[in-house]
Amino acid sequence: MDFEWNGDYYMAKSFYHFLMKYRHPEPKDVISVFANDAYQDHSFPKSSSNYDQISSYLEFNGIYLKNMRIFDEAWDLYLAHELKS
Repeated sequence: MDFEWNGDYYMAKSFYHFLMKYRHPEPKDVISVFANDAYQDHSFPKSSSNYDQISSYLEFNGIYLKNMRIFDEAWDLYLAHELKS
């Protein structure tokens, strides 16, 4: 299994890979909407596990993300999942 150092922890999977488990044909919450939109964003940093890199990308390119708090909420879920694994 490959791990990527994100500056604080080693992550087993990228944030994008984690986020894709929230994709849903009929989004039920803001994270599902975010996951669906990120899937459609072909430039999303799919292999990254770095908060600063993904956050910067979304601030400049994530016009589909209504609020950065949605990303922060998804990131917190990602960290909890990765640290538990």
